Amino acid sequence: MKAGFITLGCKVNIYESNALKEALEEKGFEVKDASEDCDVFIINTCSVTNMADAKSRKMIRKCIKMNPNALICACGCYVQTNDEAKEIEGVDILVGNGNKKDLVDEIIKRLNEPKKEKYINIIDVLHMNTYEALDVTSYDHTRAFVKIEDGCENFCTFCIIPFARGPVRCKPRDKVIEELKNITKNGYKEVVLSGIHTGRYYDNGLKFSGLVKRILNEVPDLKRLRISSIEINEIDDEFIDLMKKSKIIANHLHLPLQCGSDKVLKDMNRRYDLNFFLKKVEKIKEVRPDISLTADVIVGFPTETDEDYLESKEFCKKIGFSKIHVFPYSKRAHTKAALMPQLKDSIKKQRALDLIELSNELELKYALNFVGKELDIIPEQKINSNEMIGHTSNFLQVILPYDESLIGKLINIKIERIIDKKIYGIIL
Repeated sequence: MKAGFITLGCKVNIYESNALKEALEEKGFEVKDASEDCDVFIINTCSVTNMADAKSRKMIRKCIKMNPNALICACGCYVQTNDEAKEIEGVDILVGNGNKKDLVDEIIKRLNEPKKEKYINIIDVLHMNTYEALDVTSYDHTRAFVKIEDGCENFCTFCIIPFARGPVRCKPRDKVIEELKNITKNGYKEVVLSGIHTGRYYDNGLKFSGLVKRILNEVPDLKRLRISSIEINEIDDEFIDLMKKSKIIANHLHLPLQCGSDKVLKDMNRRYDLNFFLKKVEKIKEVRPDISLTADVIVGFPTETDEDYLESKEFCKKIGFSKIHVFPYSKRAHTKAALMPQLKDSIKKQRALDLIELSNELELKYALNFVGKELDIIPEQKINSNEMIGHTSNFLQVILPYDESLIGKLINIKIERIIDKKIYGIIL
């Protein structure tokens, strides 16, 4: 039996798909990317924006069209938050969040005892209080992900994720350490700590920074620890001190700013103001002066005026982000912002294009600082007969001369030149 996967959305979804892949392989399935010869399709969906919903629907229908006789399984956030998913003709199994581990048993049951009726297993995640145990030991890439947390309780006025994922639940610390040890024993040099609200990690008195300290002390084979995303108000002094002392923590943090206007931040129900954000960034740069700071920024929030947008743009310049992930505001059901008067799509589009242009400028400016400098890198994959690519600790994507023996190894390079926004290096 061949099982084909399509995974949309965040690193948590990537992790959960890999856990399902391993579980299916243990049952004797050949697991691959979705193609016409698959007997089973698993579409792990996303619902963070309207576009994500549309893409999830498109991928489900694509799999149905590829092989109408295959077993079609849709799971994840789009399934959890959209009743319309139940109405898509041709879907056999629908599973939401918090119970994805049940999907494998249902697939096997359905293949052995075919039934005509659609299987639907969508639980009330808003009242979940247990962490779903999913483990992964291998990945298709050289960078591994470890999910340590699920859920979010912030209820930002623009965000549907608390309704899709439920409240914060965390993996026990000993399970995190055990999983990291297994992954690094399998040869992975870099691990990304992932979660829906990663910085809210908590296990019987142990906070996120305490978990990171344990990882650094107890996982000797780990060469690079990257944080998928962390809120600025969850970066405490202990974590900054760990960044000062250990180069294993990647020289890169992704900070979901969302807006550089205090007024709009308040309307978004964000838990910080610009002064707090700036002061925390200054503390981080005291211990990591050349750190790469990337950000999520929403443009076109319902209460964002032209003046608010310009203030937000200027704040991004002031921080000096190395890249900005720009999101036009997307109206989401169940959220408070959906009830506010909405801005025109043309305004959102214009602001998004303008901020993307700034992001491109900041990205190049940051990268130019490293021309002629030595950095460490983990080559990830071959891109042609002569070249391979990898990411440095500060998340610069660098093109290098191809050497198969170096894929997945931590090596030293020198940044040689930047041509058409592409960064080239030489191996030392």
